[in-house]
Amino acid sequence: MMKKLALTFFALVLSSPLFAQTDWIKTGTGLGVEQVRLAVPDFQPVSNAGQTASLNKVFNDTLWNDLNNSGIFEMVSKSFYPLQTPGRPEEVKADAWSNEPPKAGMLAFGNLDASQQDIIVQGWLVDVKNPSGPPVLAKQYREPASEASARSIAHKFANEIIYRLGGGLNGITETKIYFISNRTGNKEVWSMDYDGNSQHQLTKLGSIALSPRISPDNSRVAFTSFSRGVELRMYSLELGRLVSFPSYGGTNTSPAWSSDGSKIAFSSSRNGDPEIYIADANGSNLKRVTAYKGPDVSPVWNPKTNAQIAWVSGRTGLPQIYIMDSDGTNVQRITDQGYAVSPSWSPNGQYLAFAWIRHYGPGAPGNQDIYVMDIASKRIVQLTSGGGRNDFPSWSPDNRHIVYQSDRNGRWQIWSMLADGTKQQQLTKSGENTQPNWSFR
Repeated sequence: MMKKLALTFFALVLSSPLFAQTDWIKTGTGLGVEQVRLAVPDFQPVSNAGQTASLNKVFNDTLWNDLNNSGIFEMVSKSFYPLQTPGRPEEVKADAWSNEPPKAGMLAFGNLDASQQDIIVQGWLVDVKNPSGPPVLAKQYREPASEASARSIAHKFANEIIYRLGGGLNGITETKIYFISNRTGNKEVWSMDYDGNSQHQLTKLGSIALSPRISPDNSRVAFTSFSRGVELRMYSLELGRLVSFPSYGGTNTSPAWSSDGSKIAFSSSRNGDPEIYIADANGSNLKRVTAYKGPDVSPVWNPKTNAQIAWVSGRTGLPQIYIMDSDGTNVQRITDQGYAVSPSWSPNGQYLAFAWIRHYGPGAPGNQDIYVMDIASKRIVQLTSGGGRNDFPSWSPDNRHIVYQSDRNGRWQIWSMLADGTKQQQLTKSGENTQPNWSFR
């Protein structure tokens, strides 16, 4: 029952009667859909020796945040928990968790030991309303003792729980976000964990880098560089340095990987007007797929099929979002007013997120906000409102989250939210940070 509910969660969000009434609404996370009530007491320290206490706190904080951010659980407040919390299955008193006040449906618990050189974590997930059944999940992890390992193990255990209770979709807790930061004085490509931890610099070109796009196999980052003209560059995460990529001439921007990693789409003015081109992943076999007066930029593939491309065109004046087949045929305009940019196609192929100043012009009300369109029905939902300019949305691989940039606090920073617009949280704070791109996995 819970699995079925989780599978239908986002379908219900975007197809609910409320959604159908008008395209100018803001959804909530509930909409009558039951969420799993999940209790997660702090893991029990096996001893007070070594780094056990400090790493246990890192583990517990990370696990709670991962599950709370997943968007599929109703996390039971720790203030409702029994005084005695379990560290092993034989210590679970199911009635104390299934009855009020916690009234939990599922319980995740375990123990942690970092008294020696390694951190050892044992974790279980049990259905407290069916105490005679076997554990839903039983896992043991062992890694060298460090804060990074404590976070890594918490991410892995959270992913296991999300997979089992979230309709069989993998969690995002081990995914990465690539972005542009000027915190060193130049605009360089940076990377961080999905929750904003472990931020670190990748490129050191001392110039301007834009539009980072991670490859589906997480091996390379394609981006636009101003270090030698305006060209596409390729950074290898395996080698830790730039690798060769052809120079096409003109201005070349906004690369986008096909989900099978075989193609790259981008915008190039090599023949005058900025047009959309497609090349093999190594830059060969270049093919032009648009040919119309006015700039064509920001392509993005339908990752479900790789048979379609969405992009931004100024062929009728203000930028609007279009869709075409990947050979350039069957062109469709999908926004019809305002100033629409930065399309991002959901991994399931059903939705487009984009930035839109819907009523653009002198004195027109409204800011630049993030919207999501159901491509089949063309119905839309506004995700951000009343908070500065919001741009460059990028979907998480589970279709449940979106990362984007916002200047709502006065400076451009990276934010994330659930795909219904709730749980908006700031991920970066140092310098200015823009153009996030969520990894494929």
